[in-house]
Amino acid sequence: MKKPSQPAKLMISASTSDADMYYATRIFVPDPFIFIEKNGDKHVVMSDLEIDRTRRCLKDFHIWSLTELKHKMPTEWLSLGLSGAAAHLLRKLKIRSVQVPGTFPFLQATQLQTLGIKLTPTNGSLYPERDFKSQAEIRFIQQALKVTESGIQAGLNALKRAHIGSTKRLMLDGNPLTAERLRAIIDGMILHSGGIAQDTIVACGKQGCDPHERGHGPLKAHQPIIIDVFPRITESGYHGDITRTFVKGQPESMVQEMYDAVKVAQEAAIQSIRHGVSTKVPHEAVCNVFQKRGFITSKHPKSGQHQGFFHGTGHGLGLEVHEMPRMGSTSSGTLLEKHVVTVEPGLYYPGIGGVRLEDVVVVTQNGTRNLVQFPKSLVV
Repeated sequence: MKKPSQPAKLMISASTSDADMYYATRIFVPDPFIFIEKNGDKHVVMSDLEIDRTRRCLKDFHIWSLTELKHKMPTEWLSLGLSGAAAHLLRKLKIRSVQVPGTFPFLQATQLQTLGIKLTPTNGSLYPERDFKSQAEIRFIQQALKVTESGIQAGLNALKRAHIGSTKRLMLDGNPLTAERLRAIIDGMILHSGGIAQDTIVACGKQGCDPHERGHGPLKAHQPIIIDVFPRITESGYHGDITRTFVKGQPESMVQEMYDAVKVAQEAAIQSIRHGVSTKVPHEAVCNVFQKRGFITSKHPKSGQHQGFFHGTGHGLGLEVHEMPRMGSTSSGTLLEKHVVTVEPGLYYPGIGGVRLEDVVVVTQNGTRNLVQFPKSLVV
């Protein structure tokens, strides 16, 4: 029986910055190029700069020269650049309708539609199968997590070496240990280990109350320091994502209670995850722990700032830091075997600081497998 025809796919982007494009081609190209797929046949259009490398790497692809296509396409299309070349090749392949990712460039979409190509955007990834990780992909993520752990360990070692100055500022080798300096130590180790870290979070004290605050200025003793590291591995393109919270010195009793609650909540969430469970269930498990321990989510009466637990419990991880599925109060869907997700509850209270812990687990039929080995300990 003949298989039903699948919609043709079209992308015009750089695979170094587009996860779908890299997933489809498995080659890193820094400049936008054309990709077309129809019933399993894959085509790419490459500039002279990239075509020889592409021919060596993509043996099962149809490789088209952008220069040669331009020589054969209608002259009036030349000014349209890659849009004109894509339209010309689509017509040559007798394709008049394509699926494109929701992020497809608006200008190129308009140009292609003007040339008679019908575009249908997808809601989410052009390759929804990216949500399910193969064994090879899980190994890539494990490698990324090992690199992430090396960065956090370098940061922890620096905190251990630091001493507490007279103004409660942390000092390292005679100079203040700042968020910027500790971030450089972490990112430098990740670079040395084969990854690239961007926007690493080192947020101390009240800065940690904003979950995506990168952190700045001197690090202080006796205050929680959130370290959230999510590098991309240079060779594979896959990401790690781990968060730990440390205190150099003696934490306030409230911070210790927050840390204990977050640790228990994270374990409750992990225990709730298995194949077939709603994506809301782990989030509800976290909220139940916090509620029972008296940690209420609200807005601060004076500043109006959110406090308590006010973000999702986790998200998919892979070629992007934030992928599907999402686990939160408004998420929909079901956790399934081979999903790889973060589990990252946190508590944040202005005037006290923030605490967050994050691991990465693979969903299995009967539970999870935690891919993170880095220990959890608050006091340095």
